[in-house]
Amino acid sequence: MKKVIVHSSAIGQALPNDVPQLIDVGLAAYGEYADIIGEEHWALMRQNLSDEAKIVHLLAQSTCFVARYNGKIIAMAFMLPSGNPVDVYEANWSSIRFVAVHPLHKGKQLAKNLTQMCINEAINSGEQTIALHTSSMMPAAMHIYESFGFKKIRDLGLRFGQPYFLYTLDLSAKTLAP
Repeated sequence: MKKVIVHSSAIGQALPNDVPQLIDVGLAAYGEYADIIGEEHWALMRQNLSDEAKIVHLLAQSTCFVARYNGKIIAMAFMLPSGNPVDVYEANWSSIRFVAVHPLHKGKQLAKNLTQMCINEAINSGEQTIALHTSSMMPAAMHIYESFGFKKIRDLGLRFGQPYFLYTLDLSAKTLAP
């Protein structure tokens, strides 16, 4: 895969030996919400984010795009092909999961670029729909997804004590973006 340089960050794909760095980035990025969701919910989220077996399984199922700065992963996003449904995604949908940017590297459009890479991968793979879920506690993420044309299709209720929403994007008429 070709690497793209974005604000001195190289974007490429994660490798199996990147799992510890993926965990670190997830904990740093989602750790910013610890005070919002509260101690009990953060303990559960932290446990999920730290579960090496879950990350290894997710990495095996998906294409994980990462941004590296000085060789260290600073942002990530996973694109799962259709056929990997979870509680909120239909079997024929691809999905974007676990978009995370280390707090020290926010504002560099990394989440936007990684989301675009996921969309491009889905289009290139012939996917018709790509889905994701996000929370009202993440307004910047909601803005990014909506700017790509994702539509909020359902309220998912509370997760980690916060309102979550299901979004989809119809890829049938989409072409690859630069």
